[in-house]
Amino acid sequence: MKTTDSKATSAKSTAKKETTPRGVTKPKSNAASGLTELFEDALKDIYWAEKALTKALPTMVKNASSVELKDAIDNHLTETEEQITRLEQVFKIIGQKPAAKKCDAMEGLIEEAKGMLEETEIGVVRDAGIIAASQKIEHYEIATYGTLRQFAETLGLPEAATLLEQTLDEEKGADKILTEVAVNAVNLEAAEIE
Repeated sequence: MKTTDSKATSAKSTAKKETTPRGVTKPKSNAASGLTELFEDALKDIYWAEKALTKALPTMVKNASSVELKDAIDNHLTETEEQITRLEQVFKIIGQKPAAKKCDAMEGLIEEAKGMLEETEIGVVRDAGIIAASQKIEHYEIATYGTLRQFAETLGLPEAATLLEQTLDEEKGADKILTEVAVNAVNLEAAEIE
């Protein structure tokens, strides 16, 4: 009897080791098991992110002193609202209701931007910080929309891919405009304060 019990115990120990190897994260019970689920999860994530951004951008506009920077952020706020509508169209294409899932990355980027505002005085130095924070956000969005577009193409969703490509192009354009504002005015003026 002891032999049978020890074999059963040994088999249970081995099974545990095989199901959760050291260093491998155990998935949640509702974890995505396919590319479609991963795509849908990422859509919910960026949907939350864009909605959060529409609340954060007006604060950045109020805190900017450069007219060019205020205009760039204002224009991007309008684009962001259009991007939310586009995401809702993508949800419709895949037969899902628009749903948001908290985006920890965007929440962190927005909190970092708020912290930067508290740590700088109004003027060109704060403007340089706003540009830096905004570009971090843009780069996150560029990475996300690039991935989503590729997922849509792979999943045979050409309409969704086209909508996501349009948003990706806008995000790249916003990043370029922010770079131009930084290079042509804000960073030079901020450097003179040193």
